[in-house]
Amino acid sequence: MNELLAALAAKGDLAHVALGAWAGTSTSLLLWALKQVIRFNRRFEEFMSELEKLNQLLRMDL
Repeated sequence: MNELLAALAAKGDLAHVALGAWAGTSTSLLLWALKQVIRFNRRFEEFMSELEKLNQLLRMDL
């Protein structure tokens, strides 16, 4: 990895290194956000399932 960075620095392609770092960071943040949305959706589905069970129990008592 150091050899790659040294070669890029020697050629003066620091802009490419910065662009690669930005792209990697953006991609990782997007993946993290998608993971959080999936986790939220799973918890919400569990909540709705438990709410439906409660509603069914309350209907039986009537």
